[in-house]
Amino acid sequence: MSEVKLTAETRTEFGKGAARRIRRDSKVPGVLYGHGSEPLHLTLPGHDLLLALRTPNVLISLDIDGKTNELAIPKAVQRDPLKGFLEHVDLLLVKRGEKVTVEVPVHAEGELAPGGNLLEHVLAALPVEAEATHIPEAVTVSVEGLEAGASVHAKDIKLPNGVTLAVEEDAVVLQVLQAQAEETEGEAAAEGEEAAEA
Repeated sequence: MSEVKLTAETRTEFGKGAARRIRRDSKVPGVLYGHGSEPLHLTLPGHDLLLALRTPNVLISLDIDGKTNELAIPKAVQRDPLKGFLEHVDLLLVKRGEKVTVEVPVHAEGELAPGGNLLEHVLAALPVEAEATHIPEAVTVSVEGLEAGASVHAKDIKLPNGVTLAVEEDAVVLQVLQAQAEETEGEAAAEGEEAAEA
């Protein structure tokens, strides 16, 4: 797993006005917490943080005020709903060798059996427990040849060494749904007319 180095500054100003000023400087307000320590309010470089967060569960090495170095993983990220820029980030303090519970994206590969069936991601991300410096970026599942009604359970997914499930083994992760028969245009139009008359 890649480790990204970011420089951070502690901040003493809080509230919406302070947060706006930080974002105007192309930076992002954040909080670092964990291990029973007091939450540490930080200012992080916006562009570098945005790039780092493209990797799920990225391990971030923080150089805080040029004095201390801490390891963290993103716990919660707030984005502007319209423009998508980062508004705030919560970082969880981790130590090398420590186990953490995270959600890892599930990627499906392969072709379903012919018939136009649909693959539903019941769990888009799989909860797992892994060593903080060895969190997998994703898990890949083969759906080659699966037919309608088939499902993939958490226990069916091969995990890297040292990574264990943090969800019930029988939890459904993926399932194949039967293709719905398409209504003819005439039937749909007739139903529309009946609804209008009612």
